[in-house]
Amino acid sequence: MENSKSSAVASGAMPAPGVAANAHSERLCQHIRALIAASPDQKMTFADFMAEALYAPGLGYYSAGSVKFGSQGDFTTAAELSSYYGRCLARHCAVILTASGGGILEVGAGSGAMAAALLTELEVLQCLPEQYAILELSADLRQRQQAFLLATLPEALFRRLCWLDRLPEETFNGVILANELLDAMPIHRLCRQGQDWQEICVTEVAGELCMAQREITSERLLSALQAIQEDCEPLPDGYVIELGLAASDWIKAIADMMGKASLLIVDYGYPRTEFYHPQRENGTLLCYFRHHAHDNPLSYVGLQDITAHIDFTAIALAANDSALSVDGFTTQASFLLGCGLLDMVSAEAITADPVLAQQLQTLLMPGSMGEVFKVMALSRGLEELSAGPGFSLRDERYRL
Repeated sequence: MENSKSSAVASGAMPAPGVAANAHSERLCQHIRALIAASPDQKMTFADFMAEALYAPGLGYYSAGSVKFGSQGDFTTAAELSSYYGRCLARHCAVILTASGGGILEVGAGSGAMAAALLTELEVLQCLPEQYAILELSADLRQRQQAFLLATLPEALFRRLCWLDRLPEETFNGVILANELLDAMPIHRLCRQGQDWQEICVTEVAGELCMAQREITSERLLSALQAIQEDCEPLPDGYVIELGLAASDWIKAIADMMGKASLLIVDYGYPRTEFYHPQRENGTLLCYFRHHAHDNPLSYVGLQDITAHIDFTAIALAANDSALSVDGFTTQASFLLGCGLLDMVSAEAITADPVLAQQLQTLLMPGSMGEVFKVMALSRGLEELSAGPGFSLRDERYRL
């Protein structure tokens, strides 16, 4: 399976977390064990476990204070890899901003690198929004973003920024950005056992967290499972299905506030028939700890990222249910090239700068981020507008 984060995944032994990190992880595990003990069958759905491991207040991976992004963190996103990524997004956003007359809302802004590149390029394009809002639930990440952007941007650009702790209650016009956001939303996991399916859960045995299974009782899970079985090839015994119900719910919540707006989603994933391919029998879940990738979510609890690829067909169906238009779907490589990436940088510059050449290769090549990362645009109220430059080179909505 392709590496889903943009940085190369390290090989060799996993690094040791350290005494303080281990103590932090144990506090989170104690919290999770208490929740398991309080449940009727002493089991927690994997979705609930993932939510606690990543977002438990003060304890979860994204709620605590460790560095997440870049060479000193656990992984590197495209926005940290190269400013050209954000500059290309700016060219696409400029078209939407002109048509909508609105602003930008970035949900989960990471280090702030994408916001810096976007605002800088939009100023060059003379298409600055009045406001660039960042919705960030992590107080630690919010502080890091503010410090980085204050040090990076001119004061006039920094003043356009504001931070939110919830979705706007009023109708939003403009561009909504979700860059590597949906992959970190909790997923349910189901496993085929003969002719039946079981839900994968987390339980405690002798003080240790471990995996368990139980009968599927949720009507929503059963309905989603039936839809997958109708759409895909027969799946073998032992096959693990991942269901991103939280991501679909998030699409519906965003749709409720969208006026004349476009939601741009960039993440790693596949259309449904490729996502649930019979050969992808163990699912797509991966964990990242200090640039090492592995598939055990029960280790380094609270110290590592836990992610899964996106079923983009499910996202399109959620959009349709919420009266949003699916305006475009393509690979990251096609999107960046459509936005003029190769017009921004000369062949001479690429040849002269091996670091730049490596960055562009990571962004564009099929073996890196170019193909496994996809871009999807969902909109409302922009019927008169074409999908935008990012989808001009190649639009693959037919694959959904």
